[in-house]
Amino acid sequence: MQLVFDGHNDVLLRLWSHAKNGSDPVAEFANGTTAGHIDAIRSKAGGLAGGLCAIYVPSGDLVFADPDVNGHYATPLAAPLDPLPSLAIATEMAAIALRLDRAGAWRLCRTVKDIRKAMASGVFAAVMHIEGCEAIGADLAALDVFYAAGLRSLGPVWSRHNIFGHGVPFAFPSSPDTAPGLTEAGFALVRECNRLGILIDLAHITEKGFWDVAKTSDQPLVASHSNVHALTPVARNLTDRQLDAIRERRGLVGLNYATAMLRPDGRSDADTPLSDMIRHIDYLVNRAGIDCVALGSDFDGATIPEEIGDASGNQRLIAALRQAGYGAEDLTKMASENWLRILASAWREEDA
Repeated sequence: MQLVFDGHNDVLLRLWSHAKNGSDPVAEFANGTTAGHIDAIRSKAGGLAGGLCAIYVPSGDLVFADPDVNGHYATPLAAPLDPLPSLAIATEMAAIALRLDRAGAWRLCRTVKDIRKAMASGVFAAVMHIEGCEAIGADLAALDVFYAAGLRSLGPVWSRHNIFGHGVPFAFPSSPDTAPGLTEAGFALVRECNRLGILIDLAHITEKGFWDVAKTSDQPLVASHSNVHALTPVARNLTDRQLDAIRERRGLVGLNYATAMLRPDGRSDADTPLSDMIRHIDYLVNRAGIDCVALGSDFDGATIPEEIGDASGNQRLIAALRQAGYGAEDLTKMASENWLRILASAWREEDA
């Protein structure tokens, strides 16, 4: 079985949401469930050995727009979030991550050596990530607290604006060049992430924000769960120019399993063939190179192809890639090693 280290999931959001209704998040993850996409049992069955687990504060006012007769849609950006409620929610999700670690349901990893050790022992290797930094104030004090708790990766924005920068909307067809980029607070956040060794994720930021990070950060450029704009022109996908920059900086793109970001028609439809995923992988490999392509499933955060279904079906994608001509070395790179190289670089580890 090809072990997978995945670049993005929203399992903490699901566990937090269910905990509000009385569910025990440790039991739900450790013992298995029929809800969502990820738990320890289904992950092990599908070779999902770990990944970046997002702390994401939901936007209650976001209503996805219905496609018109041509399949086009433009969902208005969610309103900015208040910082104090965002901090409370983010802290609750971080607490769930810590409880899972204490219970042995997963291992919260702060180094690549931690990840390798967890993967070798068959324990889910979780890395704490923040998706949209509404919980962090401009003084960045909360960043130090989350770092001490295990935070090692963040995206300055989700698909909404905040004090650090501007996010892209959910829209098809649309350019990612939809709004300004980083604010002054955003530039300061990037510099502090460089100092601490926190990976900066460009998955939801505008194209101008992408270039702002590129000129400020000393890290490889990373979009943890994004696909190819030339194949599926949603605002969230990456242009050829962005892919070229990722290649030049020896960065990474994690293939997003979200069907709306895979299909030529941009529809959110689980009846999406694995060939659409292969089409994006092939393009990414041809444009950015095999060393810059990995997986970023968006499990528990998106509609994914029904042929995969949940974490237990991950090996179906591996089998499809193998059938498409990718050999053992290439599969190992895309499944895990490219992510571990990137994390070692961002975290300044000499031996990954």
